[in-house]
Amino acid sequence: MFVESMTLDVPSGFTVGATQGYIYCRSEYPHAFKTMSRAIAIAYEKGYLGENAAGSGKRFDLEIRLGAGAYICGEETALLESLEGKRGQIRPKPPLPALQGLFGKPTLVNNVISLATVPIILEKGSAYYRDFGMGRSRGTLTIQLAGNIKHGGLVEKAFGITLRQAIYDFGGGTSTGKPFRAVQVGGPLGAYFPESLLDTPLDYEAFAAKKGIVGHGGIVVFDETVDMAKQARFAMEFCAIESCGKCTPCRIGSTRGVELLDRIIQNDNRPKQMEILHDLCELLLDGSLCALGGLTPYPVESALRYFPEDFTKPAATPPPHYMVHRTEDHEPSGVHA
Repeated sequence: MFVESMTLDVPSGFTVGATQGYIYCRSEYPHAFKTMSRAIAIAYEKGYLGENAAGSGKRFDLEIRLGAGAYICGEETALLESLEGKRGQIRPKPPLPALQGLFGKPTLVNNVISLATVPIILEKGSAYYRDFGMGRSRGTLTIQLAGNIKHGGLVEKAFGITLRQAIYDFGGGTSTGKPFRAVQVGGPLGAYFPESLLDTPLDYEAFAAKKGIVGHGGIVVFDETVDMAKQARFAMEFCAIESCGKCTPCRIGSTRGVELLDRIIQNDNRPKQMEILHDLCELLLDGSLCALGGLTPYPVESALRYFPEDFTKPAATPPPHYMVHRTEDHEPSGVHA
């Protein structure tokens, strides 16, 4: 469907004089890369791409590019840098990619979720698509159930399903059978929600009102054994590892954040360290160039807000010094250049 939607989106590519499209896929997804490569080959064979793309009388080519595994390349300008063969780093905006994007040309950058809606809208009409969802969040969302959950996997539902329905009706509750304690929604930089917020609908505005994000629909469940102070540290360390280094708040702030959380966990002058941590989160939120640094405060602040008891425990064993594995990811993105 993704390749089909990129092909169907040819007219919008032509409006900026585009003759070339790219699908950007992370190297962690070899099966997706193989499948999409085959789909592109079929599209050429059927005449939907190439010299007379979809009978338009104009040429449009499409290829899939494999990224090197940088989380930051989910951000559109870092993605463009990577497509150009450079290190994935944020570009200051302006200029916006629509004016000066890939190889300096006007470029349309679309998320896979957006592009995947094109075929169904063209087939069924806008009214059909608008009937799904709630508020300003229309259509469907692919929900990824993971973590301490009995039935992990993918569920596609209209926006508006509650977290409780997703976790219990489709996920079957915790895999251990122990009581639920927390859920992280939207990826590794999403907020941690407690049981009291499980009736929040999966809707962009509803989540924003509770200082959370829907993101790409990832849901990671935790039972009562989780230590939320360590989860907050994980989120901060994730930012420190994945930062592209372009801006100081993210590059330096995330590293200092890990150190602060280590001191808090070790009960090293906790009140003062907590005060500094809150100030640092505010700096990351307001001063970072992109959403990587800007969203890092969400999991940290939510853990402090909803699970304060985990930050007042007796001193813990010093944290191990290791690099975290990336367990969440942005989905592939489509680019018209």
